[in-house]
Amino acid sequence: MAFAPRLLLPPRPPLPAPARASARHNGGGGRTAPELSGPTPRVVVVTSGKGGVGKTTTTANLAASLARLGLPVVAVDADAGLRNLDLLLGLENRVNLTAADVLAGDCRLDQALVRHRSLRGLHLLCLSKPRSKLPLAFGSKTLTWVADALRRGADPPAFILIDCPAGVDAGFVTAIAPAEEAVLVTTPDITALRDADRVAGLLECDGIKDIKIIVNRVRPDLVRGEDMMSALDVQEMLGLPLLGVVPEDSEVIRSTNRGMPLVLTDPPTPAGLALEQATWRLVERDAMTAVMVEEQERPKKKGGFFSFFGG
Repeated sequence: MAFAPRLLLPPRPPLPAPARASARHNGGGGRTAPELSGPTPRVVVVTSGKGGVGKTTTTANLAASLARLGLPVVAVDADAGLRNLDLLLGLENRVNLTAADVLAGDCRLDQALVRHRSLRGLHLLCLSKPRSKLPLAFGSKTLTWVADALRRGADPPAFILIDCPAGVDAGFVTAIAPAEEAVLVTTPDITALRDADRVAGLLECDGIKDIKIIVNRVRPDLVRGEDMMSALDVQEMLGLPLLGVVPEDSEVIRSTNRGMPLVLTDPPTPAGLALEQATWRLVERDAMTAVMVEEQERPKKKGGFFSFFGG
């Protein structure tokens, strides 16, 4: 008998009204929407190198926030073997056709796009179904073709967000091929930072120069006690603009299990607010300055985290 884990989860709560949600994150200055920068559609790959740092969670929340701001977005799950983006968006039971079916000539690209139930501007595209094998011809050029086809469509999106698989193997090469921008997700620990530093170098070698970082799962109490690197430490180590700092938040697990992105919860959570603010910066091609904990005077220690990177 097939095991259905979704039956063990609590029912999904109703999504908040988009108008009410956008009003609570107006980005300051009384504005209700950010100013879109650059030509569209903008193709952005969300990557990390190391698995388990929150890359797919970040992709789901950026996509949901963009759609709620009135910016059409196609979220592409580029992990052919272990896809999870459909679960975080609550669309796992609606993925019937994939990019592999488009490549095989079994359907049109628009038929493989899964529209979100409540966010009309959000569509999901998966590369393949679980436990299915991709055609040998499926590679970086094919995903580039998919992005080009979305550009040339009758109603092109403002953003194409590509959820990159972990690692730097063929799946990584495929995912970054059509991208013009990158969001590099990392946590403030040396294992994740080593991988992020390596991925940043590979992205630059591939011609992607617009790279910004999101530091995830930050605990200010540990930063103050010097038991965790701060966002400023991470930014200095990687030498990249900072798109956002997301605090550790217990609501992430509940959000994941319910298939509802954090940015849609009401009342808002600390992590949801941080991800919404990161979306505004992404739209406007802006960056943030690491503040708060980093502004406090802390004694500098020799060696430690910086010596790991040869600093």
